Amino acid sequence: MLYGLVILSLLISLAAQIHVKSSFRKYSQVRNERGMTGAEAARQLLLDHGITDVGIQQIAGSLTDHYDPRTNIIRLSEDVYNSDSVAAVGVAMHEAGHALQYAEGYFPIRVRNAIVKSTNICSTGSYILVLLGMLFAFQPLLDIGIALFCVVLFFQLVTLPVEFNASGRAVRSLRETGILNAEEQAGVRKVLTAAALTYVAAVAVSLIHLLRLLAIRGRRR
Repeated sequence: MLYGLVILSLLISLAAQIHVKSSFRKYSQVRNERGMTGAEAARQLLLDHGITDVGIQQIAGSLTDHYDPRTNIIRLSEDVYNSDSVAAVGVAMHEAGHALQYAEGYFPIRVRNAIVKSTNICSTGSYILVLLGMLFAFQPLLDIGIALFCVVLFFQLVTLPVEFNASGRAVRSLRETGILNAEEQAGVRKVLTAAALTYVAAVAVSLIHLLRLLAIRGRRR
């Protein structure tokens, strides 16, 4: 059963990654009629909401796009910044959606930001304590490790509404402003839905891992 859970988690994660890369690659080949680049689309979304103090920069890599609240900068990958593809516009506006969340004080993103550092510590600590608890057959260490892993799972659960909300803002803006036509908007929704599913997959994988840890705990008891 334990090996089966491990294999299931790997398959879920792999399927989500393949789906998002396939969707992005497909709509990266479709140019939008207005010729608007990802950087221009992100800037337009910010301006539509009266935000002028957020920077937009290009960074290396593929699908490395993110919003950095520490520097108040949206960083777009090479495949997005100067590209006028449907996929690029969708990804860029999604990241601009995160900037809007911070500007408006969106509660879930404030919660996620507040626990991100402790989550990183818990992520590392949980694996160490679980391994030590199993190695030395010391139940309290194993229990603490599982508790720390639950903090990681909570962080992933909080991330879900943050990501779905950012995508929702992007799609709503496209519909209201008419930056893209109806067919192009449908492509954006498919790209952003595929990206959102990676976060759903991450939660599913963590739940499976938690079940695995609980199974190990019960067997050792």
